[in-house]
Amino acid sequence: MQSGIDYYITEEGLLVFTAHYLRERGYCCGNGCLNCPYDYERVPEPKRSLLLQKRVDDAKGKAS
Repeated sequence: MQSGIDYYITEEGLLVFTAHYLRERGYCCGNGCLNCPYDYERVPEPKRSLLLQKRVDDAKGKAS
């Protein structure tokens, strides 16, 4: 794994997988990964809907 391509470390010290890494893995694990390229398809409701809405809200905030 390569830093910046497959993962990055947050200011809080958390390891976060990139969408590139998750796409290469080939499936949604159902854990609600921050950069999930599969629209959280295996995450159970209501968490899935909340994560999708947060993604939309975050995108709107960046567009402003």
